[in-house]
Amino acid sequence: MEKMIFSRTEISEDVLMLMARASELVKQLNSLTLSDFAKKQAIVKELFGEVGCSPFVGDNFHCDFGKHIHVGDNFHADYNCTMLDVAEIRIGHNCLIGPDVGIYTAGHRLEPEGRTLDGYGLPITIGDDVWIGGHSTILPGVRIGNGAVIAAGSVVTADVEPRSLVAGNPAKFKKWI
Repeated sequence: MEKMIFSRTEISEDVLMLMARASELVKQLNSLTLSDFAKKQAIVKELFGEVGCSPFVGDNFHCDFGKHIHVGDNFHADYNCTMLDVAEIRIGHNCLIGPDVGIYTAGHRLEPEGRTLDGYGLPITIGDDVWIGGHSTILPGVRIGNGAVIAAGSVVTADVEPRSLVAGNPAKFKKWI
């Protein structure tokens, strides 16, 4: 897993254009109602880098670029989902993301000196058949195995084994599924 560094102060014209494109598509997506299901799906397919069949994205979705988000079949993200996709986010088939979930590939240095100048991104990988409970946070560099469950309100700071339930802040192993 490679850490990518980005500047917060010297944003290239290309990066700015990608972010502006994503911002416009997100505004279009969030302006639609659930009865505009086909239009919402079309925008998701244009916004994300890769999309399987039957994607669902609830109201008030946000992302940085969109093109770094790759989702499999039957992807479901509930209301108020935020994905900071400075680095890649790969989500498998049949994944459920509850309301108010944050998936963040972006981070910053701990030391206050220079913190506002740059940041970093680490990819996040979420396997097939994963359920992420509401109000959970997935932090940079995390890998979540197939069939795992992230309990509501969890903060996932480390990799999650397949077919396991984790809960808490920081999320800890609770049991095998």
